[in-house]
Amino acid sequence: MELHRPVMPEETLLQLAAGRGGLFIDATLGLGGHTELILQASPDNRVIGLDRDTEALALARTRLAPYGARFVGVHSDYRRLKEVLADNGNEPVAGILADLGVSSLQLDTPERGFSFRFADTDAPLDMRMDREEGTTAADLVNDLSERELADIIFEYGEERAARRIARRIVAERVKTPLTTTAQLADLVIKAVQQKGHWRIHPATRTFQALRIAVNRELEGLDKFVADAVEVLAPAGRLVVITFHSLEDRIIKQTFRFQSGQCQCPASQPVCRCGAFARVEVLTRKALLPSEAEIAANPRARSAKLRACRKLS
Repeated sequence: MELHRPVMPEETLLQLAAGRGGLFIDATLGLGGHTELILQASPDNRVIGLDRDTEALALARTRLAPYGARFVGVHSDYRRLKEVLADNGNEPVAGILADLGVSSLQLDTPERGFSFRFADTDAPLDMRMDREEGTTAADLVNDLSERELADIIFEYGEERAARRIARRIVAERVKTPLTTTAQLADLVIKAVQQKGHWRIHPATRTFQALRIAVNRELEGLDKFVADAVEVLAPAGRLVVITFHSLEDRIIKQTFRFQSGQCQCPASQPVCRCGAFARVEVLTRKALLPSEAEIAANPRARSAKLRACRKLS
């Protein structure tokens, strides 16, 4: 398999200050591209890499084997960051990276069911990042009520035609269960009544919504940031790369809270949210990939990078 290109590599290393040496955590290891760059940045760097996907983890371990004991791979969710660190010595952390995008492996493997690009195959409607967990996208589209489906597609996909799509799903599944990505993609096209060529495929937002729901991608993001800040050493860096507005909004708001900005309503005279300055936000606005990177790696086009530094 061709090694994937890590998104915004120069910006990531710069914001992590990866050349100074120390222990780094790649909370979303994927195929190990970012971790390899961190290990190359200094011979004194070590990385603990976490991933929910056992297949990606196995490939990353092979890729990073030349670095020996400087790399440790762990099958875990990034939301178990503190637990994983405790199991690996609980030492101060110089930097933490979370690249919240779907991995190249998941997108490019038809049987994982993440993409509607494989219309000529019977790719199962799966979408689980961790295939040891139970609920699949097929379970959701065949079991949830029309209202529940519409709410998921509207909230997580920001899809204006969510009710029409949910109505069509429920009508079609009565005839035959929806089990493949091609079935769902074709159904969405018919529901939104689009024909011909599209700049963005009509099923994009629906697939995003179901993937987020299956993997609970927005659940606990704010707590992950809080845990990451807690385990960082003074002056340690946290870098988060997001790929859709819902994730980015949570990260932006959580960084503001961690930097001491009150989150209470303006009408409330006394702060009760407990905000105080734990970090300095390093990116006043999210960093975006360059036009050259997008041309070389189109999957980078929606990436946004935010970074902060822990205060003493």
